[in-house]
Amino acid sequence: MKSTLTLWTAKFLFVMTVGIGLPTLAEPMHGVALYGEPKYAAGFEAFDYVNPNAPKGGTLHQAFFGAFDTLNPFVINGVAAPGTGLMHDTLMKQNADEAFSLYGLIADTIDISEDRQTVSFHLNPAARFSDGSPITAKDVLFSFNILKEKGVPMYRAYYRDVLSVEVPADDTVIFHLSPTTNRELPLILGELPILSEAYWKNRDFTQTSLDIPVSSGPYLIKKIVPNRSITYIRNPKYWAKNLNVNRGSYNFDEIQYDLYRDTTVAVEAFKAGLLDIRMENEAKKWHVLSNSEPVLAGKMKARVFKHNMPSGMQGFVFNLRRPKFQDIRVRKALATVFDFDWTNHNLFYDSYRRTESYFENSFLKAPPLPDENELKLLEPFQKQLPPSTLNTPYEAPGKKDNRRTRLTKALTLLEQAGYYVDKRGVLRSKSGQPFEFEILIDSASGPVWERIILPYIDRLKHLGITATVRTVDTIQYKNRLDTYDYDMIVTVWGQSFSPGNEQRYFWGSAAADTEGSLNYSGIKSPVIDFLIDRIIGAESQSEHLTAVHALDRVLLHSHLVIPHWHTPEHRYLYWDKFGIPDTVPMKGMNILDWWIK
Repeated sequence: MKSTLTLWTAKFLFVMTVGIGLPTLAEPMHGVALYGEPKYAAGFEAFDYVNPNAPKGGTLHQAFFGAFDTLNPFVINGVAAPGTGLMHDTLMKQNADEAFSLYGLIADTIDISEDRQTVSFHLNPAARFSDGSPITAKDVLFSFNILKEKGVPMYRAYYRDVLSVEVPADDTVIFHLSPTTNRELPLILGELPILSEAYWKNRDFTQTSLDIPVSSGPYLIKKIVPNRSITYIRNPKYWAKNLNVNRGSYNFDEIQYDLYRDTTVAVEAFKAGLLDIRMENEAKKWHVLSNSEPVLAGKMKARVFKHNMPSGMQGFVFNLRRPKFQDIRVRKALATVFDFDWTNHNLFYDSYRRTESYFENSFLKAPPLPDENELKLLEPFQKQLPPSTLNTPYEAPGKKDNRRTRLTKALTLLEQAGYYVDKRGVLRSKSGQPFEFEILIDSASGPVWERIILPYIDRLKHLGITATVRTVDTIQYKNRLDTYDYDMIVTVWGQSFSPGNEQRYFWGSAAADTEGSLNYSGIKSPVIDFLIDRIIGAESQSEHLTAVHALDRVLLHSHLVIPHWHTPEHRYLYWDKFGIPDTVPMKGMNILDWWIK
C-alpha cells in the first residue's frame, strides 16, 4: 500500500463464541502478512534493523516548510502541524523489512476468518491514552466511524467494503466485510488510528484547532509557538514503550520542528547548527553541502542510504478537468518538449534517472510488453485504450530526440489535435483561443521548482504556448489542490511493495469528483477502475503482480503526467551527534530509530 497509508496488522482471534453462524476462525496471531507468513515469530525481541539497547535522550531539531493551523491530520480542513503522527498509534504496526506485514500494537492479536469476511481484533489490556484512560473497543468503533464519516476522503474509499462493526466486549472489536474480494482490507483495518471517544465526542472533528488532543502515541506536544515551531516530548508513561514493535525506536526525548518559508533559509540554519539533520532531495544542495568544510572536517556527515522501495511517480500533472488537456495528443505534445537530459545535466549534476513507471525502481514496474496473463486482462478493453498500449513499450516522450526534433513532433501532435500557429506565432484552438496554462507551486519549494520550470516554459514559447508559474503560500496551495483549482501541478504519488486500496484514491473515477482526493489528474476510466478492483481482489501474488503491471501500463500510455526523475537512495546530511543502526531495512532508514550518541 501507499505510500500514502502505512498498513499494519497482525492475526488475532476473538476466542469467545459470538452468535450463531460465526465463520470459522483461525488461531489468534501476533502478526499477519498479506501473502504467506510474517517474518517474525511470536515473542520476538525487536525488529532486526533497530538497536534494542539504544539509549534514550536528547533533542532532534528538524525543519518544516510553510505553516500549519491544526493539530488534526485526519480531516480535509486546514494544514496539519508536522509530526502529528507521533501522537497517534494504530491497532497494529508495520515493519520496514517486509513488503507488507503487521504486528500487534494496540491490538495484541488479530483473527481473519477463512472467507476473509470477518476480522476480529483483541486489544492489549495495557493500552492507554495519554491521559491514562484505557483504550477500549468502543474507542476503536468511534475512531472507525468518525474517520469514515468526517475524515479525509481516503478513509471512505478504504473502508467502503466494511458492512458493520461489532463490539461484543470492552477488549474485542469485530469487522464484518463485504463478500467482494478485498484481500488487503483486514490489514488496512489494522492501520486504523485510534482516537479517544471521550475527548472527541463533544468536539467538532472537522474544524481546525490547535487544542492539544488526548492521544495514543509515543509523543505528546510540549510547546507550540505559532508560525515558528512545535515541540514534542516523549511520553514517559507511554504504555507501549517496551513492546517489541517499539523497542529501539522513539529514542529522542524531544523532537522539535522549526518552520521555514523556503529551503535556502533552512539550509543556512542547518549549516549554522540550528538544525540537526537534513534529508537532501535537491541535487545541487547535496553536491555543495556534501563537499563543504564541516563534512571534510568530520563534524558533519553526508551519507547515502540505498533502499529498494518503489520510487513512485513524480511529474508535472495535467488536470484533465480542464478542456485543453483532455486530448491525449496535447498532453503527449507538452511532454515531448520537456528536456530531461538538459535538466539533469545542467541542474542536477547528472544525479537522476528518468522515471518511466508509476512503480519505478521495483519489480512492480510493467515490462516493455504485456505477457500472456496481462493480455488476458487488457485485450477485452482494447478499443478503450490508447492504440499504443498493448503493442508498444512505453518510453518518455521525446526521450531520444534532440531539441529541434522534439519541437517538430510536438507541433505535429498539436496540429493533429486541431491547433494552429497564427501569424504572430501564437498557438490557437479551432475557435481562436490562445493556448495558455498555469503551473501552480507551493511557496515553500518555489525557488527550487522555478529554476526547473522556467526553462520548460521557455521551450513551450517556441510552440506558441504561454505558460506561467504561480507561487502561493502553503495553506492556499493545499486549498487549491483539495478543490482541483489548477491547470498543472508538480506532485509525486508514493508507492509501496503492496499496491492496493489506495489506488482508488489515486486514480479511481469516484475519487476524481471527491474533493481532497489524490486523483489530481482527474482521470475517469472504467478500465482503470477494473484494474484497481483486480489488484485489490487478487487471490495470489502472481494475480496481484499481473494486475499492477496492467495498471502501470495503462496509466503510462494515458500520458497523465510529464514524468520526472528518481534515485534509488536517500541522501542525509547530519551533524555528527547520532548513533545509527547497523542495518538499513528494505524500505530505507528511519530517523526515529536513531539516537543521540
